[in-house]
Amino acid sequence: MNFSDELIKWYRINKRDLPWRNTSDPYHIWLSEIILQQTRVEQGMPYYFRFAENFPDVKSFAEASEDQILHYWQGLGYYSRGRNMLKTARKVMEEHRGIFPNNYAQLIKLVGIGEYTAAAISSFSSNEAKAVVDGNVYRLLARHFGIDTPINTTQGKKQFQELANSLLNEKNAGEHNQAIIEFGALQCKPKNPNCDICPLNISCHAFQNNLVSELPVKNKNLKIKERHFYYFIVIKDNKILVKRRGESDIWAGLHDFPMIESPTPLTFDNLAETIEFKNLIPEQSKISSVSNSIKHILTHQRLFGTFIEVSDLNTEFIKENNWFWVNVKQLDKLAKPKLIFAFLKNFYKLNEI
Repeated sequence: MNFSDELIKWYRINKRDLPWRNTSDPYHIWLSEIILQQTRVEQGMPYYFRFAENFPDVKSFAEASEDQILHYWQGLGYYSRGRNMLKTARKVMEEHRGIFPNNYAQLIKLVGIGEYTAAAISSFSSNEAKAVVDGNVYRLLARHFGIDTPINTTQGKKQFQELANSLLNEKNAGEHNQAIIEFGALQCKPKNPNCDICPLNISCHAFQNNLVSELPVKNKNLKIKERHFYYFIVIKDNKILVKRRGESDIWAGLHDFPMIESPTPLTFDNLAETIEFKNLIPEQSKISSVSNSIKHILTHQRLFGTFIEVSDLNTEFIKENNWFWVNVKQLDKLAKPKLIFAFLKNFYKLNEI
């Protein structure tokens, strides 16, 4: 029995019953694939049901507003995925007469769909012979075939894609791809895989040579940027001042509060001495509370949020920056970053209003 046959045999016995595996509709498969990017299945499942229920087809998705999409996406992170999905849905309506593509050549041209996602959707929906390579596949192939080329290099990506292509069961591409991904996720796990009961252990280079913990290899050149956000909470007549983030930074299109950013942590006294603070906060404004810093870690950034409750902000800044007031009871309808969501969850004043 060859590599693909072994995987498919294992898959038919051990696969998880996931809703997007019970359809060949490329739209619903697309929903699942985008939601599961950088996201565990357990975390992504409720979001899949939420989107599938509220937007049962690509037409309803395309007709939604960006605020609606981001609201339903809230808490999932990497919000550019949600915005790109809206662009793709609208493009499908405009250029494909509302029929979501199921072939690689058309899928790869859509916003937010790369080589892996295009191969996954096309093979799962129409059995197109395109091999998928994601983190699970990299790990399985690196261990089984003993490949130590770093997976995050141009050479590595090319080598693993070529190997995946050569192993693909072209007559049963969809199930082969499902199987190789599932095997990596459940059997050939990143940590503590149960190699003793693995059906591929006899032919696995890493297992036979005690290299399971060493593979795959990944170059460590990631630079982490630290950012400190000092948010100002202003509440008047049961309304709170908010702003919508621009399109050129993290959390584009989401809502948070007026703030001052610093690359280094500041004490309140240091913050009060900055030009930004003096311009933003009128002298008569009262400072009633300063929160402890809340930490939020992204792939390339480490964020810290400190929340300062004040009675007033400079009205000119409010006008110039298009900040606006919203009833606190409507605040939960606005899409917000996880950092803001975490603060509001425990902010006593909002709970009292």
